[in-house]
Amino acid sequence: MLTDLVLAANFFCARPAVATPDPGGHWVGTWGASPQLTETRNLPPPPGLTSNTLRQIVQVSIGGETLRVRFSNAFGTEPVTMSSVHLARSMGGSTIKTSSDKVLTFQGKPSVTIPTGKSVVSDPFDFDLAPLSDLAVTIDFGAASAAVTGHPGSRTTSYLQAGDWVTAPDLPNAAKTGHWYILEGIDVLAGNSSGAIITLGDSITDGRGSGTDRNDRWPDNLARRLQADTNTASIAVLNEGIGGNCVLRGGLGPTALSRFERDGLSQNGVCWIIVLEGVNDIGGSHSPEASASVATNLIAAYEQIIDQAHARKLRVYGATITPFGGSFYDSPAHEAARRRVNHWIRTSGRFDAVIDFDAAMRDPQEPSRLLVVADSGDHLHPNEVGYGMMADSINLKLFEK
Repeated sequence: MLTDLVLAANFFCARPAVATPDPGGHWVGTWGASPQLTETRNLPPPPGLTSNTLRQIVQVSIGGETLRVRFSNAFGTEPVTMSSVHLARSMGGSTIKTSSDKVLTFQGKPSVTIPTGKSVVSDPFDFDLAPLSDLAVTIDFGAASAAVTGHPGSRTTSYLQAGDWVTAPDLPNAAKTGHWYILEGIDVLAGNSSGAIITLGDSITDGRGSGTDRNDRWPDNLARRLQADTNTASIAVLNEGIGGNCVLRGGLGPTALSRFERDGLSQNGVCWIIVLEGVNDIGGSHSPEASASVATNLIAAYEQIIDQAHARKLRVYGATITPFGGSFYDSPAHEAARRRVNHWIRTSGRFDAVIDFDAAMRDPQEPSRLLVVADSGDHLHPNEVGYGMMADSINLKLFEK
């Protein structure tokens, strides 16, 4: 569902602050995951990262011929050493296509130490990357931090094996874990017609309720739709959702307001930002008065996000909060707050457009509830069908330049 579109005449896509290797192009993120401090229950399983090999699988959105990879130790309490890093095409599971294997370098060296609280980016390298393809990023670690920067909600299997197996075609003895660690993003050198959509959100954007190794979150489905349309095939999608995240305070990971610069405005090639967040703020309020206050504060936070995006001449689209009737968040006060926030998103005119996920996902007979066919079972998170419906409800003309 879509309201009338309002576009600023002086709109343009963000460009990197430093020169790129090709003056005719620019860096665009093709895959990303918001870094956060990994909770104790989601830390790497034995044998751990130190002196061992981690192979992580990701699915990109757009393709390219020149890549670079970004790694983060933002929440570490000690430096992290990557003795060797390789990238190759994934052939399923932990298997790679060895003929595609590339050694990454960092300022010309094959190893790098990421300082505490910092990130690093590899040197650019040639690679024939097809859109929507699966990549394996394999890291042979030296010393690692006890506090691990990662992204717990990967919905993707990673493989951790003792010792140095960075060039191995398969890791048959690896421990399996459904989390990403240290890996932050992959960029491609793309033409000036390319740009990235940032999906800023919580667990509904992060994909809770979707299948492991299926890449069927709503941003994944949106990326597939964009690729299938010649008018939007150069548009990337970066999923910057964090499960349990809040806009204002509390929750898991940095709040949306505090991470908006990092995960939204500063992403390479960002042109559009979709904001779908606020349900955890509403659900975490414990009285009618608190729920009303949260609604007021959420609207003020959206205003800040819009102003910051417009200051960078970026388009920012507001997505309505989906129903949660029957879930552990269900209460009259919470529902009233959700409807008030959604009414403001739809009618204020502050967002450049509205993506009405609420209208697309609600049961017409019980509008406070998700459609049964779209419900994962907890009455809060959509299932795979629901995530497909969300992506299908987005008008792709929003992303045509």
